[in-house]
Amino acid sequence: MLSANQNICAIATGQGGAIGIIRLSGPEVIEIADSVFHAIGTPKSLCQSHSYRMRYGQIKDEEGNLIDEVLAAVFRAPHSYTGENAVELSCHASPFILQEIMQLLMRRGCRMAEPGEFSQRAFLNGKMDLAQAEAVADVIASTTRAAHHAAMSQLKGAFSRQLGQLREQLLRLTSLLELEIDFSDHEELEFANRDQLILLTEEIERVIRKLVESFRTGNAVRRGIPVAIVGETNTGKSTLLNQLVGDERAIVSNIHGTTRDVIEDVVTLNGVAFRFIDTAGIRKTEDVIETIGIERSFEKLKQADIVLLMIDAVNADVQYQHIAPQILPLCEDKQLIIVYNKCDLLQTHQLPVHCAEEGPSSSRSNSVIEISLSAKSGEGIEQLKQLIVEAAHLPALTSSDVIVTNVRHHEALTSALAAIIRVHDGLSQQLTSDLLALDLRECLHHLSEILGSEITTDTVLSNIFSKFCIGK
Repeated sequence: MLSANQNICAIATGQGGAIGIIRLSGPEVIEIADSVFHAIGTPKSLCQSHSYRMRYGQIKDEEGNLIDEVLAAVFRAPHSYTGENAVELSCHASPFILQEIMQLLMRRGCRMAEPGEFSQRAFLNGKMDLAQAEAVADVIASTTRAAHHAAMSQLKGAFSRQLGQLREQLLRLTSLLELEIDFSDHEELEFANRDQLILLTEEIERVIRKLVESFRTGNAVRRGIPVAIVGETNTGKSTLLNQLVGDERAIVSNIHGTTRDVIEDVVTLNGVAFRFIDTAGIRKTEDVIETIGIERSFEKLKQADIVLLMIDAVNADVQYQHIAPQILPLCEDKQLIIVYNKCDLLQTHQLPVHCAEEGPSSSRSNSVIEISLSAKSGEGIEQLKQLIVEAAHLPALTSSDVIVTNVRHHEALTSALAAIIRVHDGLSQQLTSDLLALDLRECLHHLSEILGSEITTDTVLSNIFSKFCIGK
C-alpha cells in the first residue's frame, strides 16, 4: 500500500533530449531538495524561495563534488499538481547526471515514485477526479490532433462537468423519492411530481445516450480507424499501402501470393489516425501458409470500419464479378470504397464504366464509393485520402467537445443508461418510490464510478436537509 506521507521522486522526461526534469512530491521535499541544492544568488535556501519561481544553482554530492548546474522550482501545497509540496529540478539530460541526482535524493529521504503515482496523489488530494486523472495518460499518448483535442477536453473537466450535472439531477431525484419513502405512512404525500420526473428522466436519458453513442467516434480517435485493403492477388494492395504510408512497408512483386500475412501501419490524415491493413490476396490456393493468410484477411475485413476493395482496372468487370460475392456481404455495415487500380495502363475511354462516366469520386449508392487511380505512379492517391477522411464520418473536434474515449467509461455509461431507462419505464408504470429509488441509485453508482466518487446515504441525507425544511 503506497503511503501519501512518503516523499517521492522520479525522472519526468524521456531520453534523447537536452534537458532532463526530476519531480519531487511529499511533505518534506522542499527541505530534501534544499539539502542538495546550492543556490547562486539570494535567497540561499529553497525553503525561503517564492513559489512558481525558477532558482539557479548547483547540485553537489556529499563530498561536495559538482554533479550539475540546475534550475529549481518550488510549488507549495496545496497549489501544486499533486496538492502536496513539490519541487522540479531541471538539469542536463545526461543519464549519468539524472541517476546521480536521483540516488542523492533517495539517500536524503525520497523513494522512487511508482508509475502514475503523481497523478494518483493529485486524484487523492482532490486536484482532479478519476476521469481527469485517466486523461493525463491520454494526453501524453496522443499522436494526432483529434486524439489531443479529446484528451484535453477530458483533462480540462468538460466530461466531468457534464457528469457532475447529471449526478446533481439524479441526486435531487433520489432525494425527493427517498423523502416519500420516509413519509410512506402518509400515502397522500408526493414530494416529486411524476410528470416532471418523467420529463427530467427523458432529458437525463438523452444526455447519457449521446455520451454512449460518442464512443464510436472516441474509440476511432484514440485507437485509429481501421481500413482494410482487400482484393485478389496482384491488384496492387501492397503498392497502395506503401503509397499511403510513404515508405516501402510491404514487399511488392509480380508473384501471386507475395503477401501472406496482414501488414498494418498508421497514417494521420486531417489530424485523424487511420490504421491501414494490407491483407493477403484472395484466391483459391493449395498453399497452407497462404490459406492462413487469406483467412486472416477476412478476419481483418470484418473488424474494419472502411474497406478498400482493390480491382485491377485492366480486367475490372471480370474481376469485380468474381470477388464481389465474397466481399460485399461482409461490408453491409461498413463504408466500401472500390479502388480501380492500374489506370495508367488504360486510356480514359477504357476506364471502368462507372469511373469513366462520373469521375474519380463518383458514388453508386450511399455506402459504395468508386475511384480510379494508379498506386504505382501515385495518380489519384490524394483524392483517395480525401475520400477516406470523408468516409470516416467523424465530426470536427475541438478541445471543448465531450466524447467518450475510455472503454471503462463506456461500460459505466451503458449501465447507467439501462438504469435510467428502467426509472423512466417505472414512472410510466407508476411503480412505488422505493423501486424507483433503487434504479436511480444504480444510475448514480455507475456515473460515480467514472468520477471516482461514491454516493453514500450520508450524501443523500445531507442533500435532503440542506434543501428542504422537514420540520418547518
